[in-house]
This record gives sequence, structure tokens and C-alpha cells, in this order.
Amino acid sequence: MSNIAIRVENLGKQYRLGEIGTGTLSHDLNRWWARMRGKEDPFAKIGEANDRTTKGNSEYVWALKDVNFDVKAGEVLGIIGRNGAGKSTLLKILSKVTAPTTGRIKVNGRIASLLEVGTGFHPELTGRENIYLNGAILGMSKSEINRKFDEIVDFSGVERYIDTPVKRYSSGMYVRLAFAVSAFLEPEILIVDEVLAVGDAEFQKKCLGRMKDVSTNDGRTILFVSHNMAAVSTLCSTSVLMQHGTVLDHGDTKNIIEQYISIGRTSNGEVWEDDIKCTLTNPNLKFKKVSLMGKNGPSNSFGLDEDIVCQIDYEVVSDSTTVVPSIHLLNNYGECILASFNATSVSLIPDPYFDKVLPKGQYRVQCTIPRYFLNDTQYTISAFIANDISFHNMTSAEEVISFEVNETGAMRQEHIGTWIGQIRPRLEWKTTKEL
Repeated sequence: MSNIAIRVENLGKQYRLGEIGTGTLSHDLNRWWARMRGKEDPFAKIGEANDRTTKGNSEYVWALKDVNFDVKAGEVLGIIGRNGAGKSTLLKILSKVTAPTTGRIKVNGRIASLLEVGTGFHPELTGRENIYLNGAILGMSKSEINRKFDEIVDFSGVERYIDTPVKRYSSGMYVRLAFAVSAFLEPEILIVDEVLAVGDAEFQKKCLGRMKDVSTNDGRTILFVSHNMAAVSTLCSTSVLMQHGTVLDHGDTKNIIEQYISIGRTSNGEVWEDDIKCTLTNPNLKFKKVSLMGKNGPSNSFGLDEDIVCQIDYEVVSDSTTVVPSIHLLNNYGECILASFNATSVSLIPDPYFDKVLPKGQYRVQCTIPRYFLNDTQYTISAFIANDISFHNMTSAEEVISFEVNETGAMRQEHIGTWIGQIRPRLEWKTTKEL
């Protein structure tokens, strides 16, 4: 354990749905009687995985189950996974906000946690008083806090309001001061949940820079949870991928992010109506199928030298004046790098087929991503169909289908190294004799 900051062994957390605590007196007595005899908790033998997309048959659910990993001292560990994967539950147990049902955690050093806006702040106290309160909770002496006080206030950018009760702070001011306290009062381990999403872009950049600085220069350990894959990739050398309360994989951040993006990917490049989850719905417009077509038909894997045809089948339930299909192309960090809509459907380009009302029925629209345009990596497509180019009244399918682009032929990656960037078009180059 000399170089291990955190060791998680067989960690599990079970909840009973719809109840407070364990639910009933009889269950508490059963647990007590088993504990008195040195037996296993009888309710730890039952329960289902924490899959929020299914109804389930048990009233017990494992928010975490058999979680094991080590975090080295000075390591910046990313924890990623979809909503409900168990990330926040894990951080709450590490921060001792709640106790585990099974397993144990070994920690070397003081932990500072930033799990939600204003964690550990008393709303009636001023910003100044909360800095000293949080420092005392972290085990800091008053002289240590005095030494760091000016840096904390300067970083937070709330000097004008430092003697104002924090209940009057905006959520952005709250998180600025809370992060500054956690980052500057020198805990050995810093735990940061998704709260940085509250701050503005400039402050998020400062926070990432500060976390990188304290890890590299001060040797402190950081656990970072975020849905911002670009931030995770920049900050974290290793990451943990969680799904349904278990650790799916633990390793190099680049590989873990690729696995995370590929979760739910279709095997043949087609997603049908029953599997398309819509976040916004226009009752007059329905997706029937979203497909990716290559030279050999539907696929989710394409060569660098291959056109990628995105095909959207949709239904118009009742007659419509216009229908505007659109796609967003997202990179492997979830950032939109391209947006395109069918201009012909709104007569921006003359097309006699759309001059009149579009009758109800089923239609197919295609758009082509040209060869030698995308780089060698993974991508995701979000699809939209709307009645006009404002896209206010639309049916949307976020991240409906994913695919990868692979390098082929003479310019293979192992020969030339990794190409940076998200797109890789073949631009026209011209060489002239030196004048």
C-alpha cells in the first residue's frame, strides 16, 4: 500500500427500492441476528443489477456490485459511464457520505470531495467562514488556512462577496468557491464529480489546469467523474469504465473512452424503430430506421477510402408542408464536429418534388460523408426530423448509431504514427519552383 492511495476491494452497495433505510423492522432484526451469529447479511444474497432501463422483479437493487480497483498515489483516475452506472454512489462511499453494504476501502491520506454544488458549505455562513469551516473539516490548522486564504479567494473570483452568506451566491459562485477550497487546502486525495459543468467555460479551463498542476507538481491523487470525454482525455492517464454498478474495464484512458463510446453500437449498421430512443417527439414525424451503408451494404465499420451513406427512413403520419431531416456527427468525446440538413426539402435548392404538400406515408433520405474526409477513429450520429429549419417542432434521436473509420492500404497507422484531428480531408497541394 506504500504507493497506493485508494484500494477498493469487493465493494457493493445495495438499496431497497421505494423504502427508507432497510424498509421494515423484521428485515433489520434478520440482519442483526445474522450479524450476531457471524453470518452473511441474508439480503445481500438477493437483488438485481442496477439497470434503469428494465423494470426488474426484485425490490432490491445493487447500485454497486463487486467493484475492485487500485488508485496509485499521484494518479489522475477518470471514472466514466452512462447515467445510473454507479459513479456517484462510488464517490459517496469513498467520501464516507454513505457506507458500503459489502467490501471495504483502504485510503492513505485526507480526502476532499466536491460531489455537488456547495458540498460541505453552511448556507448561513459567509464565504470566508465556510473556507475556515471546510479547512477544519479537512484537518487543516488555522495557520495553514491563513496561508492559503488569499490564493483560494483569488482563484474563486468571488472576492467582492467573500463576506456575504453563501446562500445568496449563484450556483456558479458556489462551485467556484467550493472547488477553490478543495483544490488549495492540500488534501492528499481530491474527488471531483460532474459539478464543474456548473461553471463557465473559462472557470472549467482553470479547474482542469489546477487539477493537472496539483497532480503533476504536488503528487496528489485525483478521482474525476465527467461526461465530458475531452476533459477526461486531457486530464486522466487511466480510467475506469462502469456499467450497471460494475467495473467493465480499467486501463488506458484512450481505450476506455473508445469502449464507452461503443456501448450500444449495433453490429450491422442498422437501428430499427423499436430500438430508436427519441428524446423529443413530434407526433407527426416518426423514425422507422437509421442505417449506415458502405460499399458492401449496412455496416458500422468503414475504410478511410470508403464513402459512408447515412440513410434515414421516416414516416409522415399526416400531410406536412415540409420535412427537414438532419444529422449531427459527434466525435469520440461526444463533441459535435459537423451538422447538416437536407436543404432540398425546404426549397433552398430547387426540387419540384417538394414544391407541394408532402403526403402522409413513408420516405427515405440519404446523405453521403465522402471518403478521405474523416480520421481513423470512432464517431456517433444523432438524427433529427423536423417541419422547418428552426427545428423547434422535431423528433430527435440522440446518438442513435455509432461507427468507426479504419485506416487501410499503404498509409496504415503503424507506418506513419497517429494522425491528430477529427477530419482528414485530402486537400489540394501545389508546389512551385522557388522564385
